[in-house]
Amino acid sequence: MMYYGPPLAIERDEDASGLTRRIRNLIGTVALDCDCRQRVNDALQRFAAQEQHRHDRQCLMDARQQRASIAALVDLLGELEEVTWQEGDRSVFAELAHIFDDIARMAAQGSAAMQMISRETTP
Repeated sequence: MMYYGPPLAIERDEDASGLTRRIRNLIGTVALDCDCRQRVNDALQRFAAQEQHRHDRQCLMDARQQRASIAALVDLLGELEEVTWQEGDRSVFAELAHIFDDIARMAAQGSAAMQMISRETTP
């Protein structure tokens, strides 16, 4: 059983801090008075923080989805209690192995999402 859910939103199309840095560099070349420049910088700071929060929420939602999928698969593994080593249909073992593989993959994706949040700081 393979889980073909939406891809994990770990990698951003555009890193908010990188985008903010490029905009700041561009604005740095424009003659703005100090008050205006400070207001633009404050707005860019708020934008970067909002984007970081949005990304973190998405990673958390992705990890929760992985956990829910893992829980459902663990329930399916309950069949393991009914299988004996003398099982006539050997494909049962392959199916159970696929469930374990799916759980491992989902756990890795959930872990990656949590690691993304733990490594990032709000600018």
